[in-house]
Amino acid sequence: MTRKLTQRGRDRRLQILREAARLFSERGYHPTSVADIVASLKVGKGVFYWYFPSKEELFVELLRGAHQDLRRRQQAAIGDEPDPVRRIELGIRASMAWFHEHRSSFNLVQFAATEERFAPVVRHNREVAIADAVRHIKDGIVEGRIADQDPGVLAEAVVGVTERLAQAYLLERDEPVDQVADAAVAFCLRGLMG
Repeated sequence: MTRKLTQRGRDRRLQILREAARLFSERGYHPTSVADIVASLKVGKGVFYWYFPSKEELFVELLRGAHQDLRRRQQAAIGDEPDPVRRIELGIRASMAWFHEHRSSFNLVQFAATEERFAPVVRHNREVAIADAVRHIKDGIVEGRIADQDPGVLAEAVVGVTERLAQAYLLERDEPVDQVADAAVAFCLRGLMG
């Protein structure tokens, strides 16, 4: 059931989401209970269940929200850039900046990938990311700027390289975001353009 919320209700719901994301990121999904979330906010469990039917549903919403936020960042960076290769570069750079700024969200997505119950959300988010990349790659193929290969395979490579480098160098080693983005762009564009 979807409730129509007042501004105060929307603010409270957002507060619960933010606090849950913080606790999940610090402690992990399994060790964090609904009781921990509401105790941290100094509210009763009823407040939590007014906005979310379960901890699992709240976590799914965090995953969806993180992906939507990442896509907004990519779309804002790409804007109305006509060059498909430049759009891919801008998308990679925007992704790296987002991963760097939203480490906790990126960690939650990495955890969700290991849990079967969250697999449909992770899979859907990945399919959307691949479809976004495919669109730019197809435009580049049509223009003769990108090698004429399977756009889906190329998109998987771009998304995979970007995510893996973000995890290894931004999250695990805390390397400068511009250097990691430069490496990802150079590798991906060389691979796409031959």
